[in-house]
Amino acid sequence: MELRRIEHGVVDSTNERALAAVAAGEARHGDVHVARAQTSGRGQRGNRWESAADEGLYLTLVLLPPPPPPHPAALTMGAGLAVRDAVRALGATGARLKWPNDVLVGERKLAGVLVETRGLDPARPHAAVGVGLNVAQRSFPDDLARSATSLALEGLEAARDAALARVLEALAARLDPPRADAELCAEYAAAAGLDRGPVVLRTAREELVGEVVELSLAGGVVLRTAGGVRAVPVEHVRALASEPGTVPGDGTD
Repeated sequence: MELRRIEHGVVDSTNERALAAVAAGEARHGDVHVARAQTSGRGQRGNRWESAADEGLYLTLVLLPPPPPPHPAALTMGAGLAVRDAVRALGATGARLKWPNDVLVGERKLAGVLVETRGLDPARPHAAVGVGLNVAQRSFPDDLARSATSLALEGLEAARDAALARVLEALAARLDPPRADAELCAEYAAAAGLDRGPVVLRTAREELVGEVVELSLAGGVVLRTAGGVRAVPVEHVRALASEPGTVPGDGTD
């Protein structure tokens, strides 16, 4: 993948700039939109992403793959694993994943991934892979103080350019092209601790407790519960945690 870096100052969000470029026919596969700050940064399901100027890494990688379109969950899982790889290389060796798009150190969020498309044409697939990584923050607003962390707060000194280089290297390795279904899902399950005992799965309508029998893009999350085996499509899973009774809510940074 040949990367083309597009620098922004303060923008609404790098995903918006990337999607606007796609809509205008100006985007290339491998474009990377990077901003100093965002006024409307967002995470999963529209949650706010705190984007203080020059303290975090705010970027979006544009993918214009050949048809057919890759499964959205494959991109989210692959990007999550890539960011985990990058922050581990930067020294956060205990970093782990939380379904579907968060990178945690302990119980605090260090980074998040948001994959978006808009007006998808199956004959001309596109995806905007947004990444927010907390790098130099020494504090967060009160509502995030207990749930967010940064490389600096973890005792790791990393320049934004060094963090950007690591993240882009890892994204390119995992997303161009995405890995095979079975390999990807097995690695993601291990990184999120879904293969080590009971989990709690939550959809918009119910909560299930059981053990993961299978995780795949086609078959979804297959759970063995007290009431029998249940299969839930990955796009219906809102939260999935390895600690029964403590399913996380919709995360923000």
